[in-house]
Amino acid sequence: MDICEKIAYIKGLADGLDLDTNSKEGKIIAAIVDLLGDITEEICDIEDACDDMSEQIDAVDEDLASLEDVIYGDDDCDCDCCDDDCDCCDDELYEVECPSCNDIIYLDAEMLEDEGIDCPNCGTHLEFDFDCDCCDEDCDCCDDAE
Repeated sequence: MDICEKIAYIKGLADGLDLDTNSKEGKIIAAIVDLLGDITEEICDIEDACDDMSEQIDAVDEDLASLEDVIYGDDDCDCDCCDDDCDCCDDELYEVECPSCNDIIYLDAEMLEDEGIDCPNCGTHLEFDFDCDCCDEDCDCCDDAE
């Protein structure tokens, strides 16, 4: 039984008692039952408004997710090649924290190949030294190890 059904039941009980609304007790019981009816109507209106709002929020959430897909695209690279011939990995960004100012700098693969940049925030020169662990036949980095 929900709250609306319960107040209807209580009103029915009060009507079945055939209360004398001229007596002090009858007046107060009738007033309490009426007040409960008004409170119940307000609660039901609030519940309906919450349900409507929840549906609208869900619709906005779905629209926002669609918009994010359009704007940001698919961030996950589905290929495993990640070689120079692959265009899907060109948009990958790397995060580097400047040791001097702790500013976060975002770099792409081309910037990393330069082996260093100046921090745009404080000007500290940052150097990058990567050891390649691919060791395949097409890679020149493993020639030094042999």
